[in-house]
Amino acid sequence: MTDDDRVTRLIAMLDDFEADLDETIELADALAATGDLGLLPRLESELDRAVEDRNSYARELLGGLVAALGGTDRLPVLIRASAVDLGDDQDGLAAEIVDLVQADPKTAERVLRPLTEDDDLTVANRADWALRFVP
Repeated sequence: MTDDDRVTRLIAMLDDFEADLDETIELADALAATGDLGLLPRLESELDRAVEDRNSYARELLGGLVAALGGTDRLPVLIRASAVDLGDDQDGLAAEIVDLVQADPKTAERVLRPLTEDDDLTVANRADWALRFVP
């Protein structure tokens, strides 16, 4: 099975609320372990779709996968995804954002500072929040 096939399988599992949680997480972890940056465009697109579909579970898991593969440079993607209120606590996604900010404060500052002036005030506020964790 190719990595692209595994992403397809992961997305199907995220859309199936009866899919085995442990199996879903194991698949996401295996994809993260590949280090395949070529998966990021598709994963980011699927993250956007999860937000549009109001699927907080998929947002959390895909956000973690994007963070694991893309690192601090992907903070804008994660901030935009987290700026949408889906009624969940976002503990996992918030932790991913904080970890990335603290792991590479200089890059975090560079990629987040422009978002603090975003036309979407929720995005701007979320970027301000994240910058509070720069050591």
